[in-house]
Amino acid sequence: MNITYTKLWVLLVERGLNKTMLQNMTGISSASMAKLSKNENVNTDTLLKICSALKCNLCDIVETTEESNWQGMHERGLFQESPTQKNTQTGTVFQLGELFCGPGGLAVGALSSGLESGQFSIAHKWANDFDPSTCETYRKNLCPQDPGSVICKDVRELDLEKLPPIDALAFGFPCNDFSVVGEQKGFSGTYGPLYSYGVRVLRSHHPQWFLAENVGGLKSANDGKAFHRILTDLRESGYKIYPHLYKFEEYGVPQARHRIIIVGIRDDLPYEYHVPSPALYADCDNTCRNALENPPIPADAPNSELTRQSPQVVERLRYIQPGQNAFTANLPPELQLHVKGAKISQIYKRLDPDKPAYTVTGSGGGGTHIYHYSEPRALTNRERARLQTFPDNFVFCGSKEDVRKQIGMAVPCRGAKVIFEAILKTFAGIKYESVPCNVDLKELKVESC
Repeated sequence: MNITYTKLWVLLVERGLNKTMLQNMTGISSASMAKLSKNENVNTDTLLKICSALKCNLCDIVETTEESNWQGMHERGLFQESPTQKNTQTGTVFQLGELFCGPGGLAVGALSSGLESGQFSIAHKWANDFDPSTCETYRKNLCPQDPGSVICKDVRELDLEKLPPIDALAFGFPCNDFSVVGEQKGFSGTYGPLYSYGVRVLRSHHPQWFLAENVGGLKSANDGKAFHRILTDLRESGYKIYPHLYKFEEYGVPQARHRIIIVGIRDDLPYEYHVPSPALYADCDNTCRNALENPPIPADAPNSELTRQSPQVVERLRYIQPGQNAFTANLPPELQLHVKGAKISQIYKRLDPDKPAYTVTGSGGGGTHIYHYSEPRALTNRERARLQTFPDNFVFCGSKEDVRKQIGMAVPCRGAKVIFEAILKTFAGIKYESVPCNVDLKELKVESC
């Protein structure tokens, strides 16, 4: 899709303002004003400053239009500039390494983040995942010019110390083995807790900062012992750590998705990270209706295959109202599910169009595919990718179920971008509105920064 700011210029005329007056009101740079005039992408902070000054919403100043087809957009790439060359002449480029990279949700957020001044940016250096389809997705979309930089291999078989130097590390480590934390052989064990491989890279490569991600339930795994062990190991690797439970729907993401994000900054660096405030996004329309309909998904967009629904499922969905599931809807006896024990709230649950979607997952049997609010069907993978804020030109590789898994396991691109931009501002010395970390290191008895 293309971005246009025609609405902004119309609004200025209606209010008797001009571009110079707008720049003075907002304090945005001349470079950003030039990008706006050319209908080029600017960072989220710039748009929010304009909205604050004009007392309007994002939808009042930004409009998106469809490409004639997604292929043309893909040929231009996901970003206006080549991520590996971005700002190399004028600023610092953090070379990013990734473990457990998935299809690239964190990477899209990282590579699309930046500051108005161009002082700091992030570029892809290398990435690792064990799943072939996932690696192919990452290569195709994020580093087609350097496919060898994506290492498709079990992390436990990697010679981590020989990976190229990096300035930053991101790792969304899987939850495996937390049930036996404390009983493993530690970092010398071949099959120790998978987070430990991120710790090993921190200790061998000493990047300036890192971002680690996991599910919100990590806080309570093994009565909190797993979380304590992970935080302690990260802290003892030589980093000030800032763990926080982010609710991404509070940051404009059209999905209720809660994740623990741990940002770390190397001890010898004079920077203090702060959690970006969600208040700036309070007026964003993050309903799933807006996400799926504005703009409409192009008819030829990739990964748009429909799920085959049996006549019985279609009939069941006709009785289920938006926001209801198979257990809360008034179903006739022949369409009811007779399940013993707990009744899972997301079974045949239809989206509520006026709210963010419930959490997009990567697996599950019948009734777990997320169901459309106005049509009796499961969402397509492209629609699920919209809820995860992937661009429409992002092509997922593999079978339909492979793609479903990739999308469900990813970090929402838009939420990741918010955090990466906060990290860049931290290094640039730019103040931004923030909130305290909601994970108390003292309470967890982890040595503070």
